[in-house]
Amino acid sequence: MAPCWAMPSSALKAGARSSTLSKTSRHFSSTHSQRGKRAVTLLPSYLADARAVVKYSPSTPDGALQLGVAENQMLEDLLVPAIRKFGADKAFTEDCIYYQPTHGRPEVRDAFCNYLQRLLDLPEALDRDGLIMGAGCNAVLENLCITLAAPGDGVLVPTPYYAAFEFDLVARAGLSIIPVNTLGQSDYNISDEAIPREAYYPTKASLTKSLAAAKQEGESPRILLLSHPNNPLGISYPPSVVQDCIDWCRDNEIHLVSDEIYAGSIYRSNDFTSALKLAGPGKLGPYVHFVYALSKDFALSGLRVGACYSENLDIRLGLQKLNDLCQISSQTQLLIEAMVKETTDGEEFWTTWFLKENHSRIRARCDAVQSLLSEYEIPFLPADSGLFIWIDLSRYLPQVESNEFEEDLVCMERRERALYLELMNEWGLLFTPGLSMRNERPGFFRCVFTAATDDEFQLALKRLREFAESKK
Repeated sequence: MAPCWAMPSSALKAGARSSTLSKTSRHFSSTHSQRGKRAVTLLPSYLADARAVVKYSPSTPDGALQLGVAENQMLEDLLVPAIRKFGADKAFTEDCIYYQPTHGRPEVRDAFCNYLQRLLDLPEALDRDGLIMGAGCNAVLENLCITLAAPGDGVLVPTPYYAAFEFDLVARAGLSIIPVNTLGQSDYNISDEAIPREAYYPTKASLTKSLAAAKQEGESPRILLLSHPNNPLGISYPPSVVQDCIDWCRDNEIHLVSDEIYAGSIYRSNDFTSALKLAGPGKLGPYVHFVYALSKDFALSGLRVGACYSENLDIRLGLQKLNDLCQISSQTQLLIEAMVKETTDGEEFWTTWFLKENHSRIRARCDAVQSLLSEYEIPFLPADSGLFIWIDLSRYLPQVESNEFEEDLVCMERRERALYLELMNEWGLLFTPGLSMRNERPGFFRCVFTAATDDEFQLALKRLREFAESKK
């Protein structure tokens, strides 16, 4: 039967009841939208395995240790008393029960600008009106990219990259993630077991090649997204690399978004320099933007506090309005204002003192993991930033089968998943597989060494040692 909207009026009257039943049937047979269904498909496939396995707990001591979620579980003794104090110190005033400025209370944005200036060692103050504070880094990043690009436009991201970018920027913003392969474009020798960190740096050549290839495929790249310090590599890009990215973006009229959510988690001396410092506050122009949050440096992922900064006047009002959907509660804003303003008895800012202690704890964990890996001659990328280490376990991949090609993606995925499942099911170690982060080679894993209590971390080292011993 033809659809009711294609029938003559006489047929509509005669078939009124059947038409109503047809509409009702269609309603109940389709209980969700295609875009809602598609959003689920954007999640990394390894998550299904991770969710299905029994996790470690005192009641399930043989369960898998979750070392794939970028959280820091070493700081409760410092954080919980401090957060309670900050919450008590800042009075909850009458105006806090009403609607707030969508992009954050002025006093909070002032305080946060001052905090960022200290953290990033900026020569000049940030413009408060350029700062948007929202419910987490993914929220402000999504909103920023919505104001910079249209659905279907491309976002260039150097590989390997944080797997959830493919959900955060595609599910609702409708953008297209375009991996920028780094190893394949590197001038460094990557045939050796230990791949040098420089081989992972994006270059003007690799960016230009990816841009040209995307355009040839009919895509329109509008954004270059840098993770700096890098997740999952656990390193920072040198200033020269970031400056090249800034210059390249300006030359090609492409927006640079520098995701610096780990800027306060640099625990070894390196030459990290924020894109904000390189471009210069007040001199960013329309193409340089910045995002940050308290989720990693302060282990406050539950408070949902993120920030983006831009000096592009054309997007400010749009950002403020989009942030209406992901504002931070007034009570949380008061707490954060107190936190970033607090000083210790020695007049040092509490945030500075806290980050120093955090760096000491992260460094101790990282040293323990790197020492064990070195003992068994397992290649890794020496880490200096973030909460994780990039490990090369490719020597333990299963063999290529006779009907497979080693560089075929299906073959790489089969072999890496087999090793991932072995680590998880047989050894109780739940890492993030590299191919989910678009690494160009199979067998690499991100280990989040802070995502465990002290006892769980010692157990993780024991299990990793037993795995390595079994492979001798």
